Amino acid sequence: MSLLQPQNRGPFLEAADYEIPDAGPAVQLVTEALGARIASGDYPPGSRLPSERQLASSLRVARNTLREALDILVRKGLISRRAGAGSYVSEPGEWDEAAPVIAATGPLHLQVVRGILEPEMIRLAIINIPPLGIDRLNGVLARMQATNEPARFARMEDEFRLILAEGTGNPLLLACLNLVIKAGRQRHRDGLQRRRLTPDNIQRLRTGYAALADAVSERDIPRALELVQQSLLEEQDLLMQEG
Repeated sequence: MSLLQPQNRGPFLEAADYEIPDAGPAVQLVTEALGARIASGDYPPGSRLPSERQLASSLRVARNTLREALDILVRKGLISRRAGAGSYVSEPGEWDEAAPVIAATGPLHLQVVRGILEPEMIRLAIINIPPLGIDRLNGVLARMQATNEPARFARMEDEFRLILAEGTGNPLLLACLNLVIKAGRQRHRDGLQRRRLTPDNIQRLRTGYAALADAVSERDIPRALELVQQSLLEEQDLLMQEG
């Protein structure tokens, strides 16, 4: 089973499900570039990849950088190596169909899609979420209050968003958010998360999520949109500082 294929545990994902090995910026860029070529069909399922020499030349990277990227794609299940025959793109049944998209997604791609998706998600959630959904949001908030551990807090943030997505009543929107969450759990976001989830910021984020839950409970769409957009802008500022 690919590391990108989670066990069937319901709508909430575990951080380990989409974890990839540590990779430097150059390796990550090569991984994303090769993932994009697989996603676009440049390298179709079952096809043999060009030789390492050809790939390294076309991507203008050293062979050891390319090999590290190929190792990541093997671990993800996107490609397989055959002794003496080279590397081959896995057949669709062998990997999560979202894997090429996730591999090709960088932090800026992710931020753009969140900016499109999350405001509409919160608007629809306020219109459609049942009282049980609001109770579940408050349950997540209570657990947020009990932890200062960044990775655990980040998982609770994802759970909070997934409850909102479920509350929209739109299964396609929920599927889109799941894909966004999977893409967001790539290792190259670890540095951003470390700077984002400091103890002081966790406390500030708790306050923001509590205010958002209140806005959802009160069916206050303008206030909820303001809070979501403010949060996205703060993450964008962090991302630009990282660059």
